[in-house]
Amino acid sequence: MSWGTELWDQFDSLDKHTQWGIDFLERYAKFVKERIEIEQNYAKQLRNLVKKYCPKRSSKDEEPRFTSCIAFFNILNELNDYAGQREVVAEEMAHRVYGELMRYAHDLKTERKMHLQEGRKAQQYLDMCWKQMDNSKKKFERECREAEKAQQSYERLDNDTNATKADVEKAKQQLNLRTHMADENKNEYAAQLQNFNGEQHKHFYVVIPQIYKQLQEMDERRTIKLSECYRGFADSERKVIPIISKCLEGMILAAKSVDERRDSQMVVDSFKSGFEPPGDFPFEDYSQHIYRTISDGTISASKQESGKMDAKTTVGKAKGKLWLFGKKPKGPALEDFSHLPPEQRRKKLQQRIDELNRELQKESDQKEALNKMKDVYEKNPQMGDPGSLQPKLAETMNNIDRLRMEIHKNEAWLSEVEGKTGGRGDRRHSSDINHLVTQGRESPEGSYTDDANQEVRGPTQQHGHHNEFDDEFEDDDPLPAIGHCKAIYPFDGHNEGTLAMKEGEVLYIIEEDKGDGWTRARRQNGEEGYVPTSYIDVTLEKNSKGAVTYI
Repeated sequence: MSWGTELWDQFDSLDKHTQWGIDFLERYAKFVKERIEIEQNYAKQLRNLVKKYCPKRSSKDEEPRFTSCIAFFNILNELNDYAGQREVVAEEMAHRVYGELMRYAHDLKTERKMHLQEGRKAQQYLDMCWKQMDNSKKKFERECREAEKAQQSYERLDNDTNATKADVEKAKQQLNLRTHMADENKNEYAAQLQNFNGEQHKHFYVVIPQIYKQLQEMDERRTIKLSECYRGFADSERKVIPIISKCLEGMILAAKSVDERRDSQMVVDSFKSGFEPPGDFPFEDYSQHIYRTISDGTISASKQESGKMDAKTTVGKAKGKLWLFGKKPKGPALEDFSHLPPEQRRKKLQQRIDELNRELQKESDQKEALNKMKDVYEKNPQMGDPGSLQPKLAETMNNIDRLRMEIHKNEAWLSEVEGKTGGRGDRRHSSDINHLVTQGRESPEGSYTDDANQEVRGPTQQHGHHNEFDDEFEDDDPLPAIGHCKAIYPFDGHNEGTLAMKEGEVLYIIEEDKGDGWTRARRQNGEEGYVPTSYIDVTLEKNSKGAVTYI
């Protein structure tokens, strides 16, 4: 099937068809461009959405990192990766489909214009040959009519007896001239006719089929290009499907990682005050002075009894101001956190001690590095002056001494809180047994009045069995989490002390990399071990002890 043989007389139709093909190609290119804009806007809106709902990193009032919060944070990360894949789809379509279509459409217009010009030139040449042939034909026809007229005139004069011989001879010469011109025009017409037939045959069997064949090949290449672009359009989406599937799997894993029990425990750890519930109010008998007899005492005895009653009434009023239902006392924050409930105070002090220990470790590492550098300078004076390191060493030593004093001070406050918390159980037991006393109600240790400057504290009682109780539970507590990480690559963890992990798995960081390329991590089930630092994406967090918190 060839356009040149089947459509030899459909030049205008082929002109319209090829123009329609280019218009359709450009229409599809416009469709791809709009799809690219949709993908880009979608990715941009997703990234803005992730940015809007990502936790704000702040050092104040950190929110506890509940498993539901961690899961949502992981979902946001996966959604951000998903938005990146939508951008990849847009870039792939723009480069592989839209850009290729626009370049090809430009080349196609140029090629079509050239072929149509060749066809028009061939048609013009054929028209010119036909005109030449037609002119020679008309001239031959005209000369034949003139020759016939000359013959008729000659015959009329030849038969006329009155005509002179000169007139007859003149008519004969005119006839011969016209006959000769008719023969020449006849030969010219025959030559032009033969030439036109040859050119016409060449036009319809050689030139036009060749031009139409080129137009056909051009149109078929356009169709093939559209097919390739359709495939590329789909491949741009299909290439990112595995990564998008991983993003969705990550969201599902994040949903599965939500642990309601652990979140409930975090609520307890975050808000537990450490106070014991208040004991029963004692019965205060105000009717004793009504039933006194005259013989029970004198005026002085009445005054003494009245003094006792006033004392008890005062105590009762003081007890009425106790903090019973967890209302926080108002007042400025103190350095030793004594404005907080015992349990919260213990946690805050422990967090501060952990931070100070980390700072102390950094200063110690810096001191060790400066000492090594000083030894190198002493052995190789050309590398530097050892005396230039002395101010930095002195500053580091001062920082170490200051941090040790701070740690010692905070540990003393922590020991005080833990001692009071341990002794409070016995005092609570004693108050339960002897709660019906006339001297008034014993207040729980560390309770607060509504006034921040009035705090009722009972005496600290320490017994030998308290220390035994503490020693019994002072086993190796798990190290607090100082951040979290996400595995970038899988790690088998065959060596002893290492921890195997899967790609995308989220772990808690309990010890930073000390420069040896290994980081200590822990799973949610408590399993601990070392993982390569280069295999994970680490996010360190402040004020974390046993639980990851938002920053």
